Amino acid sequence: MSSIPLKTRLSDAVKDAMRARDAQRLSTLRFLVAAVKQKEVDERRELSDAEVTAIIEKQVKQRRESIAAFEQAGRLETAAQETAELGVLREFLPQAAAPEEIDAAIAAAMAEVAAQGVSGAPAMGKIMAILKPALAGKADMAEVSKQVKQRLAS
Repeated sequence: MSSIPLKTRLSDAVKDAMRARDAQRLSTLRFLVAAVKQKEVDERRELSDAEVTAIIEKQVKQRRESIAAFEQAGRLETAAQETAELGVLREFLPQAAAPEEIDAAIAAAMAEVAAQGVSGAPAMGKIMAILKPALAGKADMAEVSKQVKQRLAS
């Protein structure tokens, strides 16, 4: 990942989209920048790259849910627009983790929690608490959660 702060990369991307007259990309980026600024105003401080990444992850999750809802309702044109926005948002997330890396992280977290003598439902929370910072932005945490549940059940 580059050493340029994420907020700077976002504002540069907004400028590039303006120059390219790419209205759809510009709209998505402006919405994202507004969400970041709103969070900064609410908390009265500058956000770190990790916090900006968390905002982007939240936006990605919202787009995924919207796409599913629009496709289910037969609104394919709107779903396609949301898919395009999702693509723009993903550009600013860290590179996705490989399935092997996710499996290894889950196995390590499960071993750590098992060593603490925790099992059952409380183990799920502890495992996810370990995995969240390790895989933030690199993996769909809903999918990771499903994998952990499957492993705990077996």
